[in-house]
Amino acid sequence: MEFGLDTFGDVNDQPYAQVIRDVVEQGVLADRLGLDFFGVGEHHRDDYAISAPEIVLAAIAARTERVRLGTAVTVLSSDDPVRVFERFATLDAVANGRAEIILGRGSFTESFPLFGYDLADYERLFAEKLDLMAELLTEGPVTWAGSIRPALRAQQVYPKTESGRIRTWIGVGGSPESVVRAARYGMPLVLAIIGGAPARFAPYVDLYHRALKELEREPQPIAVHCPGFVAATDAEAVDILWPHARRNLDRIGRERGWPPITRDRFEADITEGAWHVGSPDTVAQKIATTIRDLGIDRFDLKYSHGPLPHEHLMTCVELYATEVVPRVRELLTE
Repeated sequence: MEFGLDTFGDVNDQPYAQVIRDVVEQGVLADRLGLDFFGVGEHHRDDYAISAPEIVLAAIAARTERVRLGTAVTVLSSDDPVRVFERFATLDAVANGRAEIILGRGSFTESFPLFGYDLADYERLFAEKLDLMAELLTEGPVTWAGSIRPALRAQQVYPKTESGRIRTWIGVGGSPESVVRAARYGMPLVLAIIGGAPARFAPYVDLYHRALKELEREPQPIAVHCPGFVAATDAEAVDILWPHARRNLDRIGRERGWPPITRDRFEADITEGAWHVGSPDTVAQKIATTIRDLGIDRFDLKYSHGPLPHEHLMTCVELYATEVVPRVRELLTE
């Protein structure tokens, strides 16, 4: 069982540059404390500081030794798969083989007009680019043709990695078609569980295992990405998190036509839903339940939320690594 952390580099009262430097420090701490994975999101909007995650990950790679480093997620639909491969193969060299990619469509759409893509092509862009990405990951000559870019004929792409393949996952938000697509390409699956009880994703786990078997693919790991926050006590965790999470959720809600979130609703999401918030023991108990309910191989806690200050994020990283993860391991052996 592996344990990781994800951040989007949420903007707080510091300049963008300082937020990015703080994310580097959080990644360095995650490595020093023995966590398995550190993921950085890609966004192109003013409430998140990181639009070029590979550069941030390279800065972390230069100061770390063990933790694997990846995106959460790379928005493949509005990127060039060739450039994605080149950037990650370069990161993999800097990180001495620790680079990972999580491919997805993202939860926001700002990158489409920014890079000149039509949202009407949302499905086709991801499907064709994923197909090309699968070819690039073989690290051999690529011959590929589609409708979204010029064809490639026996094209080599550099640099090559030392291992011969970058570990690449597909991130899924709850679409059965996306789950089957991950199985079709034989790629590991990341379930982004951001609302509702994690147990409701069990059918997607079963579907993925069945699809791998029916497609005669090798078994692959499954990870989940869930929001959460750790503090000394349950009350402190909620009191610290609530105003910052509310600001973030209400902004997204206004954009998407959702009603403002109430504290009662937020606390219900902590008690019964996807949020893993509280003291180290409370969070560990809930993570252990999520792992048992879904039978997963890695749990990634998305620990940054709205304008939470750096010092609270560093405390959360430390408590997660030193108290939550060991407790989860104990619970899983009981």
